[in-house]
Amino acid sequence: MSVTDKSVSEKIILKLYITGATHHSMRAVKNMKGICEEFLDNSYELDIIDVYQQPNLAKEQQIIAAPTLIKIQPLPVRRIVGDMSDTEKILTILSIKADDA
Repeated sequence: MSVTDKSVSEKIILKLYITGATHHSMRAVKNMKGICEEFLDNSYELDIIDVYQQPNLAKEQQIIAAPTLIKIQPLPVRRIVGDMSDTEKILTILSIKADDA
């Protein structure tokens, strides 16, 4: 499914949980921003949550490792842990084929 097939109501909503300004966290932020800009046009919302600054949000989502990306919408909810450097894996989780985007 390509991004252009999605309606406005099917905006991709992502939450990236990080641990401060560590190298691993900053790489995950950079990688996710790049993936979103390259493949998702304006059909996404990416929230970056520092578990040190907002531990209650991490607890609510049962975050036990960071960086963790959670795809909230469209369903099903999916999670991936790591520095988000595996673009193909991220696109698969987001149900997007790189050649369709």
